[in-house]
Amino acid sequence: MWRWFGRYGALLVLALLVVGTSALEPETFATWDNFINILNQSALSAIIAMGLTFALVTGEFDLSIGNVASLSGVLACTAMVSHDVSIPVAFLLAVAIGAAVGLANGLVVTLLNVNALVATLGIGTVAVGINYAVAGGLPVSLTDPGPFIQITLGRFLGIPYPVFIMLGLAAALWFVLNRTVLGQSMQAVGGNPVAAQLSGIRVDRVRVVAFVICGICAALTGLLLASRTGSAAVSGGDTYLLAAFAAAFFGSAVLRDGEFHIIGTLVGVITVSVGFNAIALIGLETYWQYLFQGLLLILGVGVGSLARHRAAAAH
Repeated sequence: MWRWFGRYGALLVLALLVVGTSALEPETFATWDNFINILNQSALSAIIAMGLTFALVTGEFDLSIGNVASLSGVLACTAMVSHDVSIPVAFLLAVAIGAAVGLANGLVVTLLNVNALVATLGIGTVAVGINYAVAGGLPVSLTDPGPFIQITLGRFLGIPYPVFIMLGLAAALWFVLNRTVLGQSMQAVGGNPVAAQLSGIRVDRVRVVAFVICGICAALTGLLLASRTGSAAVSGGDTYLLAAFAAAFFGSAVLRDGEFHIIGTLVGVITVSVGFNAIALIGLETYWQYLFQGLLLILGVGVGSLARHRAAAAH
């Protein structure tokens, strides 16, 4: 029973949400336009959550992702406003920022042997300081946001670009995690770092790479978030921290016994978006979104933990 719930419980919750909301709001929820809207709302959260999945797979945590998203958006917009850089250069700048912060996280964890929670919290706080030093606590708005906002507001075949970005990145990250030596090494390190070390895997290097991937995905989310509004706020990415953890942990209860993986994280993100969409359509107060997200996080951690223990006991 627990083995089954550990594998399919998250899908059951998502199905119940869809069926229940479709019954309550059939004319607004169960429509193609709302389906595309849910996917579009999921895109940015999915990108940052899939990056976080790499850190979680290796047995680490990254509490700096929200700060990195905010920082990348602010620095990219500041570069475009104050230094007249092009959008592609701003894109590369955001990627470089995310990679640099991820590298810093990885080196502090591996070389200084600092607990990942403490290390990433510290690095994230430094990112906040840099953010305020650059922007002075004020939003950075583009003078001509037209071309920049088309990255997220533009559509192809009626589907917003962020949905394609999310699906393309999901396919690439799934391939890396499941079909490459690097991905297999990450899973080995997360499963048993001592055994991985003895088998010849460079554990510290693998962890650093996981943090770098996590940072890059967080930075991409920050850039796309800035694109949606044509401006960047110093705390714009903060809300993505809890959303990413809730999605990843809840998604670990999809098809596997509490293991983190890209498909599960996507299901987790979509479940959060469906829940938020349902709360809005039904007309509940905003605080229900926080309650829902917190409960999903607890449920994901709880079910994943119980599933692993039950599966271990069965063997």
